[in-house]
Amino acid sequence: MGYKLSHIPLRAATGAFILNSGMGKMKLDRESAAGMQQMAAGAIPQVGKLDSEQFGKYLSYAETALGAALLAPFVPSRLAGIGLTAFSAGLLAIYFKTPGMTQEDGVRPTQEGTSVAKDVWMLGIGLSLIMDTRTKTTKG
Repeated sequence: MGYKLSHIPLRAATGAFILNSGMGKMKLDRESAAGMQQMAAGAIPQVGKLDSEQFGKYLSYAETALGAALLAPFVPSRLAGIGLTAFSAGLLAIYFKTPGMTQEDGVRPTQEGTSVAKDVWMLGIGLSLIMDTRTKTTKG
């Protein structure tokens, strides 16, 4: 098994959510993909060089693969956690760099930013999966 029993709720909840999101983006229209791409390009400029339909497909593939990896029992929790941490860190970078997402303090979300700020929970789950390793005992 690639994870501890205590990881099942963390992996199942986030995996199902992300898998559903990725599958929902498989038939993303050009306009919606362009809007997501514009927000992402504010934090990760390289994505602005892609065609918007291409960006939408890549985003869909990435979310679907990450969700499936979190749900797959043969994928080690540390590896799934690394993927989740990278993904959620990207979402939080978008949150912090997109004007209008945070209040004047630059941290607390505005009404528009709440839908992205909630992804801080995925970062916490990803970091927990990375850090919660089995300790090996030695016979003495």
